[in-house]
Amino acid sequence: MSAPYSSDDDYAEGDEVSLREKPMGFLEHLDELRGTLVKCAITFVVFAVAIGVFMKKFNDVLLWPLNTVRGESDNLVLDLGTNAPMEGFSVIIQMCTMGGLMLAAPFMLFFVGQFVAPALSEKELKAVLPTCGAAMLLFVLGASFGFFLLVPSTLRVAIEINDMFGFVMRWTPASYYSLLIWLVFGVGAAFEFPLLIVLAVYIGVLKVDTLRKYRRHAVVVIFIIAALVTPTPDPFTQTLMAAPLYVLFELAVLAGARVEKRRRAADAVADVEA
Repeated sequence: MSAPYSSDDDYAEGDEVSLREKPMGFLEHLDELRGTLVKCAITFVVFAVAIGVFMKKFNDVLLWPLNTVRGESDNLVLDLGTNAPMEGFSVIIQMCTMGGLMLAAPFMLFFVGQFVAPALSEKELKAVLPTCGAAMLLFVLGASFGFFLLVPSTLRVAIEINDMFGFVMRWTPASYYSLLIWLVFGVGAAFEFPLLIVLAVYIGVLKVDTLRKYRRHAVVVIFIIAALVTPTPDPFTQTLMAAPLYVLFELAVLAGARVEKRRRAADAVADVEA
């Protein structure tokens, strides 16, 4: 992606337009955007097909939380069973679609970055690249936390509730995989909120002093987010979800304070030069 042509005099005047750009017309921009979308689509299809080819092994990975909980009790009988003729087919589509999207996401982000990068200045790139890296890292941490901790914990709570009422558990594959997708993607998305706080501080919409002043209110908001993400109303699972979110909030406050400090230093240097 490139911006309209600018003369050498414009660059000499301190313009922040990237020197990597070359003259391109509107139709050329559209053609480049189409190429980026095609590459994203091809990457998604490749991963979706790969999941379909190795469906059995991929399914074994997804069943790890259920098998872990099932192995904790010798008397527990918990087998997934379909209650509709096409439910198995729906599960396959769900696995290929969501799994392909998740595995292809880093590559899609890279392709979009290639498209946008030439239009950004060096200063903007220094801000965008760490932000994208942090976003990906936080999502992976959140998804891992949901898969390895929250899903097994939620299953244990569900089993205890069913045992308390004496219910016979007849869980379907659709209900299990829906729970898995909700917790993995939901927790991964919830882990992004500290990055939004840092970005708000970076652009000046939010101040660190405000975050510190309303820290108790932030705790309430965090528990609300935990209640929305976790499918069970038990306080243990919600607290298990809220604890890392609060730690991330405190880290966001520290990162925001560092951003504010750097901005004040840059403003002081600009005032001196003026």
